[in-house]
Amino acid sequence: MAIRIYGDPGSGSLRRVTTAAAIMGVDLERINIDLFKGESHTPDFLKLNPHGLCPVLQDGDTVIWEASAINLYLAEKVNSNLVGQSPSQRLEVLQWMFWSGEQWRIFSTLLFDQWAGATFMGKPKSDAVVQMASTHIRNAAQVLDAHLSTRHFIVGDALTLADIDIAAPFSQYLRTGAPFAEFPNLFAWQQRLLETVPAWAATGEEVEKRMVAAVNGVS
Repeated sequence: MAIRIYGDPGSGSLRRVTTAAAIMGVDLERINIDLFKGESHTPDFLKLNPHGLCPVLQDGDTVIWEASAINLYLAEKVNSNLVGQSPSQRLEVLQWMFWSGEQWRIFSTLLFDQWAGATFMGKPKSDAVVQMASTHIRNAAQVLDAHLSTRHFIVGDALTLADIDIAAPFSQYLRTGAPFAEFPNLFAWQQRLLETVPAWAATGEEVEKRMVAAVNGVS
C-alpha cells in the first residue's frame, strides 16, 4: 500500500511534508482535502485526525498527524540525514523544530487566520491579535536573524528538517503581513532555500497557485 498524505495544496504544513518527501525520495499518494469546503471535518476524516487538521499521513495501519512528526517518521523510515548528520546534530534539529512550533509558526498561523477570516468569511481583523502575533514574531525573528548571521542553514552545513519547519511561514507572509523582511539574514536564508532547494521552490509554487485560485473564487 502506498504512503498516503492528506492535505490541502495551500497548506504550509503540507508543504513541509511534500518538500521533505521529495528531498528524501519518498513517493507519496496525494489525497487532496479542501479546507475551504470543510472536508477536514467529515466523519471519515475525523477518524484519521479528530482535530480536523491537515496534513495526515497513512502508511498501512500507521496514521500520523502533525507535519513535524510525519517528517520525522519518514526520515527514520529511509534513514535520512535531514534529521542531522550526528547524534548531537539530531538533538539540535529537534530543538529547533520544537522551538519553531512554540515560538514561531504558531504566531504566523494566528496572522494567517486573521487574514483568512477577513478574506473568506468577512470577519474584521483583531488589531490586538495582529499586534500580539507580530510582536512575538519580531522577538523570535531577532533570535533567528542573529543565528543566521554566520551560517547558511539552521543546523550544521546542510539542509535539515529544522530549515523546512522554520521556513514554512514564508509560504503566506505576503498575505499575512508577517514582518520577515525586516530581518536581512533571515530573509536572505529563505531566498537561498528558494534558489538552492528545487523542492522548496516547487512546493511554494503549488501553494501560491492554490491560494490565488481560492482568493479568486471569493472575489
